[in-house]
Amino acid sequence: MKETKQGPASPEARAALAEMLAAFEGFKAANDQRLAAIESKSADVLLEEKVSRIDAALNAAQDRLDRVLADSRRPALASEAPAARVDERKAAFDRYVKTGETAGLLEAKGLSEGVATAGGYVAPPELERQILRRLAATSPMREICQVRTIGGGTFRKPVSPTGLAAAWVAETAARPETTAPTLDVIDFPAGELYASPAATQALLDDAYVSIDEWLAEEVQDAFAAQETAAFVAGDGVNKPKGLLAYTAAPDASYTWGQLGYVATGVAGNWPASNPTDKLIDLIYSARAQYRQNGRFVLNRRTVSAVRKFKDAQGNYIWNAALQPGQSASLLGFPVTEIEAMPDVGANSLAVAFGDFEKGYLIVDRAGVRVLRDPYSAKPHVLFYTTKRVGGGVQNFDAVKLLKFSVS
Repeated sequence: MKETKQGPASPEARAALAEMLAAFEGFKAANDQRLAAIESKSADVLLEEKVSRIDAALNAAQDRLDRVLADSRRPALASEAPAARVDERKAAFDRYVKTGETAGLLEAKGLSEGVATAGGYVAPPELERQILRRLAATSPMREICQVRTIGGGTFRKPVSPTGLAAAWVAETAARPETTAPTLDVIDFPAGELYASPAATQALLDDAYVSIDEWLAEEVQDAFAAQETAAFVAGDGVNKPKGLLAYTAAPDASYTWGQLGYVATGVAGNWPASNPTDKLIDLIYSARAQYRQNGRFVLNRRTVSAVRKFKDAQGNYIWNAALQPGQSASLLGFPVTEIEAMPDVGANSLAVAFGDFEKGYLIVDRAGVRVLRDPYSAKPHVLFYTTKRVGGGVQNFDAVKLLKFSVS
């Protein structure tokens, strides 16, 4: 979870945080007993089960805290927001959603622009902003990566893999031309993502229902799950190209267009001794300018394993967040949990580290399209909702991977 500036924490958030911290203290105590038993060669199956139960409780407490914080970041209901002038465009769109009436839609500038011949209308900006805000609160990759809104189907970004050369000279010495930078262009095409939430006509007729709020609520989870999976492992065909879809090469020999990795030295597992050393190697495989805003990305099952690691002084390398809205930290760097990351296994790239804001770019094509369908699922009304989103690595030096392999 990305750290966010928030006001005073709600009682529910404080209670969830206290529950999570208490569970973490219990986990450390039980794990210390387990490690002591292993060292004395008197391993106890009951202790192993106890650690597993507390670890599951810790995960549940973290889930509760994440949900509370996500709810607190969601936009307020329309009934709670300050009254504002409803413009012609939004009024026409609301009539279309509630009743199917199309009168005035073509005249309302912006609601039919860019619409394919299959039909549908571009949602007003208020709804698009609602959906994007909710995605930002529920999609972990959107929290940590750079997000850009584009006006076309593809965003082309010029990059310089080598950079501009410079040289030292004396005051009166000649100044020959320096080596020009090598320029490359990376394309970020936007693929189409869709969902079809259903509503009854009775719900739509309810004057107290905010259509914008309802539609944004319905599509947010579906969009967020699909987006996150694509940002991690998408193949780039009609969808974003995921972080792990790029060729991974040993960090000592990777080139531009590849992501460098550090091997654990063990096929499909952590080293039996000093596994923390591999995480330290991963941190320092990144250049100093990317370590400043560096963070770890891994899934919940890998977190459960890493939580048991200690440093050479016997201190746990995992630290729970001390305030709502903060991230847990690993070796002093924040952690973002993304379930789409692979589990630890043979040749898996289960842990990533780096500056994701510089490393990965997400592009949103401006405009969300909605097609009202009252026929396909009677008595329900379907709302075929589409948005276009793309993504890919923009700086191959900014993110490093940990590979669970011999080399």
